[in-house]
Amino acid sequence: MTFDAAFDWARRHVAAGRLPSAVLGVVSADGILALDAFSARTDDRYPLFSITKPLAGLTAARAVERGLLTPQTPLAEAVPGFGGNRDDVVRLRHLVSHTSGIAEPQLDTRDDLRAELVARGRDFAAGAATRYSTLAFTGIAAMIEHATGRSWEDELFDWATPVGATGLGFDVETATPVVDAGAVGFDVAGFAAQRNPGAGLAGRALDLLNIGGSLLRTTAGATDGIVAPATLAMMRRPLTSGIPALDPYPDERGSDWGFTWNLRHAAPGLIDTDVFGHGGWAGTEFWIHPGAGLAWVLLTNRAERPGVDIDALDNAVVSGR
Repeated sequence: MTFDAAFDWARRHVAAGRLPSAVLGVVSADGILALDAFSARTDDRYPLFSITKPLAGLTAARAVERGLLTPQTPLAEAVPGFGGNRDDVVRLRHLVSHTSGIAEPQLDTRDDLRAELVARGRDFAAGAATRYSTLAFTGIAAMIEHATGRSWEDELFDWATPVGATGLGFDVETATPVVDAGAVGFDVAGFAAQRNPGAGLAGRALDLLNIGGSLLRTTAGATDGIVAPATLAMMRRPLTSGIPALDPYPDERGSDWGFTWNLRHAAPGLIDTDVFGHGGWAGTEFWIHPGAGLAWVLLTNRAERPGVDIDALDNAVVSGR
């Protein structure tokens, strides 16, 4: 497996200006198979944006393994005042699957995120539909902290450092800048100050590749990874099947949500739909194909990317050509 087609894809998009830069890597359970950069260096750090979400999910799942949380734990246990204006109960399982119905602020809001959890109105009843939510991850972080007695960031770094994800951090202002942030009206400084639990991490391709390799070993039965095999299997179970999927992830996108993982099991553009992972706002991608024994990472830095079809890259990686 050379992955020449995948790296040619990245090279073409950078050369054509559709992507300002790119770092692309592929990993198996045995280690990194390929890594290259275009108009960048392979160890450059990028804002990961929503790839932060499954990393927070792994942190919450580790608390579940320790008997400190369950998917049924109510958010109100960790956030006093939450739910006073609702007639339903928002639980961890709703937060991790984008089914909490908490109305969403702008990603770059400067308002306090935990105050927003309490103050925001209800979009829909918990579990009645799925609409993508970053604010929900502020709730997940609060639940981790309430359950463990430690900051959720410390809980994250406890597992990230041993697997080799040593470049992760919340210093997004020092990472590779998003070239069109100003043009789309994104407040970088305001966003960075939030240390957003659903979008605030920066890191290297190597960090995500090391995480991907560890998770591939777990899918093959290894018991010394970030979470136990049974826990990762739980995280990959669909939680949103059979309920309305609202924008920006409508039904025709062919995906469900598991425990913070995007499960693209019916994506019409993919060769291999045995896949879980996540993308980020400025074009970052992290996807794991257990059956193919591969995971891949793309780091880039443009919010608006016309002409860029990530399914084409995924297919090129899976084919190995």
